[in-house]
Amino acid sequence: MSPRQACLQCLQRDPPALFEAALWIAAEHDEQLQPANLLADLHALQLQVSAGLPALPARELAQPLLRRLAELDYQEDDESVTRPRHALLHEVLRRRRGQPLSLALIALELARRLDIPLQGVNFPGHFMLRVPGADHLLDPCGGRRLYTRDCREQLYRQQGAGVELSAVHLQTADAAAMLQRLSRNLRQLHLQHDDPMAALKDAERVLQLGPPNLADHLARADVYQQLDCPQGERYDLERALLFCEEEGLRLQLSQRLRNLQRAPAVH
Repeated sequence: MSPRQACLQCLQRDPPALFEAALWIAAEHDEQLQPANLLADLHALQLQVSAGLPALPARELAQPLLRRLAELDYQEDDESVTRPRHALLHEVLRRRRGQPLSLALIALELARRLDIPLQGVNFPGHFMLRVPGADHLLDPCGGRRLYTRDCREQLYRQQGAGVELSAVHLQTADAAAMLQRLSRNLRQLHLQHDDPMAALKDAERVLQLGPPNLADHLARADVYQQLDCPQGERYDLERALLFCEEEGLRLQLSQRLRNLQRAPAVH
């Protein structure tokens, strides 16, 4: 079974094996990675975290869990340039540095093992966590509580003052949505670091993990363009046109397709 197949199979379990699936995503980019070994190694971290938690009801332990991870030096990476290793879960576990989503995936797995209620929230630009029913979010990077005003300010920083906070920004993310976001992050990071073959793996996975959309087909078309694969680029441009409602963009995509008409379909 390929790492991709193993990842998708993890989502078929009840409940989905989110953490293991994320490890299989990493295994697509590192042939030496053995997810089963990392799953076993995580038990040691679970013991470290558990030993530092206060004697409180499980519902009150999510923030202490995140603070405990921070005490153990699991932090948001502060390097000036974000790299794929900041999103690949095995590298985050090794270095104790990563993107908010990767740190959240570790926290969610520990919470699951310790019976602490915790959910992912697909907040724009900075993945968040939440205790079900709570009136605030939790930053996976240290456990800070974020109330409505804090979320609004965070959204302004990410998308500008013209964007209004809405329920869409605070939606709970299921396992497939989190893995799709992880795959989009990796797609972007691999492209930024001149690795289009790795980015293609991520772009394909994005489209397998959720309903297709305009942006994801355009992103894969751009990857195919870098790989000089006109047949693949043409396929995704045609699919993007099916989703596109903006006339100006439709004209651009149509022109791009015309430019590909005489390109040989050799891939």
